[in-house]
Amino acid sequence: MMRFSSLDDIRSALAALPGPDAGALAAARARDAVLTKPPGALGRLEELAAWYASWRGTGRPVLEHPQIAVFAGNHGVAARGVSAFPAEVTAQMVANFEAGGAAINQLATAFGASMSVVALELDRPVADFTQGPAMNGAEVAAAMEAGRAALDPAADLLIVGEMGIGNTTSAAALAAALWGGAGADWVGRGTGVDDAGLARKAAAVDAGLARHGAALDDPLEALACLGGRELAAMAGAILAARMARVPVILDGFIACAAASVLERAGPGALDHAVAGHLSAEGAHGRLLEKLGKRPLLDLGLRLGEGSGAAVALGVLRAALACHSGMATFAEAGVSGG
Repeated sequence: MMRFSSLDDIRSALAALPGPDAGALAAARARDAVLTKPPGALGRLEELAAWYASWRGTGRPVLEHPQIAVFAGNHGVAARGVSAFPAEVTAQMVANFEAGGAAINQLATAFGASMSVVALELDRPVADFTQGPAMNGAEVAAAMEAGRAALDPAADLLIVGEMGIGNTTSAAALAAALWGGAGADWVGRGTGVDDAGLARKAAAVDAGLARHGAALDDPLEALACLGGRELAAMAGAILAARMARVPVILDGFIACAAASVLERAGPGALDHAVAGHLSAEGAHGRLLEKLGKRPLLDLGLRLGEGSGAAVALGVLRAALACHSGMATFAEAGVSGG
């Protein structure tokens, strides 16, 4: 797989994305039609199995090596009081991930996924985007390359998660730049800020949008101006998964903001991805509408880390267990097939 050495490499990858396997999709649908159940009886599980089959290139797929990759980065905008927690919590939570003590560790174990954690220069936060670009092009490419390199060659499903104090503000700014609107349309309470904190978040987003102006018309430049290393790394990992035809389950607001960069840069770039859940973070539902993704779950989660997508992994496992494990009418000797 090509490396992401520059933004031009990333643009080249976006211009040459592989599509799903039409033969595998047809085979999956043909198999579904003769399984021992009424047509459509398993609802979205049938759609999910066919989607997964189309990207894995087989009409009877088995999920064996799901991967959760959590990326961590720090943000200069955090100094503006946009989070209920101090910036040092990012590094502390990375240590917790590595020790196996976080929610995402438990969910990875529960649903049989491997988990990796990539800390991205935590001692060097990206710049405060209200004062200048958060990153330059080389820094964006380096972070996206870290995401690409994090994809396990054996993975047959990818979930990306994040940790970074201040990153809901960065994600809101990125969503506004990519999809339109003002800070108040996209900010939420994140780690639990009060009304004054919410107002500071909206003001920071508006200041970033005003400062960077026309540069935001290019999705990759918008990522550089307003994003963070962990957002760029998530986008890089999702793009790498597409290049390898590895399906993706998207997590919450921050993950979907990062993924939006790809969709805006290359419409259809997220065809290999489904939305794992609807987050309780205010504007996530609006972001999913922009992406054209219907969430699998709605559990009121707002933790991040990839946690909602990890729970949705259980739904995908259920879909594939039924699709690939059930008997056909002929095999079971049941009339009606």
